[in-house]
Amino acid sequence: MAKRRVGLSRRSLIAGVLLGFVLLTTGVIARRVHGVDQVRQIRRLKETRTALEAERVRLDGAIRAASSRARMVPIAEQRLNMHIALPEEQIYLPRPERRAPVARDSLRP
Repeated sequence: MAKRRVGLSRRSLIAGVLLGFVLLTTGVIARRVHGVDQVRQIRRLKETRTALEAERVRLDGAIRAASSRARMVPIAEQRLNMHIALPEEQIYLPRPERRAPVARDSLRP
């Protein structure tokens, strides 16, 4: 008995449709898995960013506290042998007079 040619093409058509469906669903699943991984990574990065911003705020406060006058004066007095000048130790210098700008001709040197 000879095989019918029509039967083979119908089988190959069904096999092609099933293969296409499997490939399509595999692509959709792979894209969704990749998307879920990206969401996890974004969430981790946001948490890291929030932690770093909190650390920056804490460090700004520490810098502000360490550079305040109340903190610097004792250090300057103890380590550098400095003191706040008494009124008789202060000298006030006069400000230099400001001259009016001289108009210059751009063609003359």
